[in-house]
Amino acid sequence: MYAVIQTGGKQYRVAPGDTIRIERVEGKVGEKVNFGNVLAVHGDKKVFAGAEAEKATVTGKIVEQGRAKKLTVLKFKKGNQYKIQRGHRQNYTAVLVGDIKI
Repeated sequence: MYAVIQTGGKQYRVAPGDTIRIERVEGKVGEKVNFGNVLAVHGDKKVFAGAEAEKATVTGKIVEQGRAKKLTVLKFKKGNQYKIQRGHRQNYTAVLVGDIKI
């Protein structure tokens, strides 16, 4: 069984026992998280989508709050002595998916 959820402007395919990295969610390590926006659920023999999938709930547990590796952002225009270099680290939350209820 797996589900497609939407959180942080992105969609994820999750199954019970998966660990996913999502956009930062408020909470401490060990707290429960409910994903309300379920787009589709693929059960044992049946597929639920649309209004049927909205009734489903996906729960998980926060495993880690962290920051990704640093990315270097470089803006450059030749001939103008224009060069800007910046670094960026994105915040994330690692969530262990618990169960999917229809």
